[in-house]
Amino acid sequence: MARLFGLIGNRADLAVRILGSEADALRAKCKGSPLGWGIGFYQGGEVLMRRRPIDDNETIEVAKLSSDVRTDVLVGHVRNATVGKRSTENTHPFRYRQWLYAQTGTLPSFDVLRERLIESVHGFLRSSIRGETDAEILFYVFLSFLHDAGRLNDSVVDPARVRDALRSSLAVVSAMAAEVSGEEASANLVVSNGEHVFAVHTGQQMGYRVLHGRSDADALIGDDLVLRRKTPELAQMHFTLIASDFDDEWSPAVSGPVSHARWKVAPDRAIVTLERGSDPHIEAL
Repeated sequence: MARLFGLIGNRADLAVRILGSEADALRAKCKGSPLGWGIGFYQGGEVLMRRRPIDDNETIEVAKLSSDVRTDVLVGHVRNATVGKRSTENTHPFRYRQWLYAQTGTLPSFDVLRERLIESVHGFLRSSIRGETDAEILFYVFLSFLHDAGRLNDSVVDPARVRDALRSSLAVVSAMAAEVSGEEASANLVVSNGEHVFAVHTGQQMGYRVLHGRSDADALIGDDLVLRRKTPELAQMHFTLIASDFDDEWSPAVSGPVSHARWKVAPDRAIVTLERGSDPHIEAL
């Protein structure tokens, strides 16, 4: 089963601890064909990626795959290939300059609409499309709307402009699909510029967890005295982890282990904006 997630916080040295603490929520199990996976993260002013198109393991342990990453912003994806072959070019997340993008859910009537969607992408952006997936093309539709707003190259991006571009992108897909089949897009996506993480929920269940303050930091660090000496001001720690497309046996919407209670369910057809040091900002799509 696919998985999608994003993480943002204010302590690069604790990000892997966050992922490890929520390993059950992020774990993806193969139910047939092999899965692929990818992570993109920001480190030392650079955008870095790891992508494996085919992983023969029956279970993808995202937390372990990220165990040596030092970052405070990360976008991750486990791919159950539906559109396009299993190749690096088709493995999420996708990158353009400082932007990272990953998606679950297939756009309606994509085989019919593919060329029209590509034509809606600005020519200078179109040449950067490398793969065959609907997700990558929707990413470039989004970038085109940012360009139209004069915000594609901004070093500091106005979150409201990003949300507008996301809404416009999905509106274009829905309008085109309505002409062909009447279906609406049912997908989840996560996009980041390294300063914010934006998540759109129109597909499978999405949830988020906020970890902040000394109590959560103490639980993460445990009895690691070396790390504790390196992490003063624990009360200032603040992270938000958002994820979607959970396995059937793990859901933040059902009662169960204590860890579930710490998650909140994102409302349907919503845009969730995450930034360092703040609780999620949620708007209707």
